[in-house]
Amino acid sequence: MAQALGMIEVYGYTTSIVVADLVAKTADVKVVAIDKNKPANAEACAVPLVMVVKFMGNAGAVQSALDAGVEEAKNRGLYITSKVIAGLDDQVQWFADLNATGKDKLRNMELSE
Repeated sequence: MAQALGMIEVYGYTTSIVVADLVAKTADVKVVAIDKNKPANAEACAVPLVMVVKFMGNAGAVQSALDAGVEEAKNRGLYITSKVIAGLDDQVQWFADLNATGKDKLRNMELSE
């Protein structure tokens, strides 16, 4: 069975790290990437950096984690949008792993527990 993909888009790097931490602590999900985008109208934005936290797991866990992450981002006033894809197709899995934060691909990191 294909895993679910959760995505939460927020303003600001710090917000993305806080949301990613909360998502990982809320449910049995794995943060697979944190992506960044500087909007064309960045100079007009209060926070000129858009970040997307991407995480995977079973559909129930992803939805629980998404709900918690969205609430945190909204409490900070920095939420943009979110989405759960319940059955991510294997042919587009690599999209979930894409990020523009540099060469530090989270999926390749070995974290000690």
